[in-house]
Amino acid sequence: MYRYLIYVYLIYSLTIIHINCKKYKDSDKPDWAKKDIRDYTEADMERLLDQWEEDEEPLEEDELPEHLRPQPQIDLSKLNMNDPENVLAATKKGRTLMTFVAVSGNPTKEETEQITKIWQTSLWNNHIQAERYLVDDNRAIFLFKDGSQAWIAKEYLVEQEKCESVTIESKVYPGKFSSNGNKDEL
Repeated sequence: MYRYLIYVYLIYSLTIIHINCKKYKDSDKPDWAKKDIRDYTEADMERLLDQWEEDEEPLEEDELPEHLRPQPQIDLSKLNMNDPENVLAATKKGRTLMTFVAVSGNPTKEETEQITKIWQTSLWNNHIQAERYLVDDNRAIFLFKDGSQAWIAKEYLVEQEKCESVTIESKVYPGKFSSNGNKDEL
């Protein structure tokens, strides 16, 4: 008996679902939806994407693209305003930042690859996550997902024997052993 009721209920449910699922007639569709998919413009594709995402829940704050995330709140009372690097590092917290690193001497691309790879590994071992991209025979970009870590990394990098310079936010920091690093400032 129960089996019979389950079958009847299942058939009834499927019938109701089938009746409620209808295909739109061409006259009910908007003009852009009547077109062949191959003829869609960028605007049509945007509308389709918006329609697709209509019922989705909004993304979590940390899943949003960086440009849509809210700026981190900075407590200016806790910052030492006499240290501009500290203030700049605080403003870059949670933001992507590129740092250019130049290797001293006349290294080949392979030598630069090896040297910067060692530096990257040392940074990772110190919990500073940086992606590394070679841009020239003697230059690399270190990309920090948390820009505030760039200044901590700079302190390590300028101490390295083969580091010519580190550039963060258009400011050049010469390496300790570079030809520019040994000059006294006036």
